[in-house]
This record gives sequence, structure tokens and C-alpha cells, in this order.
Amino acid sequence: MSSQTTAPPAVSLSRYLLFGFLAVSGAAIDLWTKSVMFEWRGLPGQSEIYWVIEGYFGIETAVNIGAVFGLGAGKGGLFAGISVVALIGILVWLFWFRAAAESTWLTFALGCITGGIFGNLYDRLGMWWQPGYPDQWRSGVRDWILWQASDEWKWPNFNIADSLLVTGAIMLVVQSIFFPPPSMLPPPRDRESDDERSDSV
Repeated sequence: MSSQTTAPPAVSLSRYLLFGFLAVSGAAIDLWTKSVMFEWRGLPGQSEIYWVIEGYFGIETAVNIGAVFGLGAGKGGLFAGISVVALIGILVWLFWFRAAAESTWLTFALGCITGGIFGNLYDRLGMWWQPGYPDQWRSGVRDWILWQASDEWKWPNFNIADSLLVTGAIMLVVQSIFFPPPSMLPPPRDRESDDERSDSV
């Protein structure tokens, strides 16, 4: 008796549009705000902090030559390569295996992450760097958002791309815990056997 495998359902056009809109607009907003803020406030150290909420939230330009919290300083090429691999993985998961594209929530989350990847990858590749800037900035990421609870409790400066990455990551965690898509659940027969085993304990 031959077993037949069913092809995954076609991806809805709305999923492509949602993912593309978030990826493109997220990266565009990130790059635009970086350009505007660095034009307005100058390079790191050239201007005082501009406080939006005094002592808590402000604008301060910075260049992160590492990854999260400045770890891995000077390895921008490595982080750029990791970003490209992550981007390929997202596209394959969404539109080749089509598993993630079953869920609007997952499509939204991955669109945010892709927008964040593009925004920071632009900087990692040195496409904003100019002659005369420090060489270590060539693979650095421009940050401008400052948040702190107090002078002793400061969060590292970040940007819109970082916010998109964190938002997408939180959404992925919530999805995996509370709302896994049907393709990620075990077959009904397996779930029934699991229930039977749990009842017999």
C-alpha cells in the first residue's frame, strides 16, 4: 500500500504582502531615522544627550562595533554572515516549507525580524561609513535611542532595527508556547496516544 504525501497549502498573497511590507518599511524607517539622527546630533560625542523625558529617555548617537551589549567587538563581518544565514532561513521557513506562513502572527514576527536584519546589515556592511571615520566603525551599527531607569541603570543604546528584532523574537516565543501552528503539532493519532499514556499514569 503506497503512502501519499500531501503538498503544503499554497501561501496566501496576503502573507507575501504582509511580510514584504514589514521587511521593507521596517528597514526603510530604521535607515531613515539613523540618517536623520546622526545628521541632527552628529557623530558620537559631538552633542550632549537630547532628553525627551529628562533622565529616562533621550537621543544620543553611538556606534556599536559588537553585537548585543557590545559583545564580539570587531567581528562585524561574522555578524553580517550570520545575518545573511538567518535571512535565508526565514525565507525558506516561510515560503518554501510554508509552515510559518500558515500563521499571520508568525508572518508578522518574521517580517519584523527581517526588517531588523536588513537595517543592521546595511550598517554591518559599512555602507554608511565614510573616509575619515574610525576604521572600527566600518562594520559598526548606528544607534541613537537612549533609555535608562537611572544614571546607574542604563540600557545600551539601540535603534529601530534592534526594536524590530526584539519584537519579532518575543512574538516567536509567545507563538511557540501558546499558539503553535497546526503543522508544528504532532499528528492527531500521536496526540491521542500521548493523552492515553498521561491518563494511565
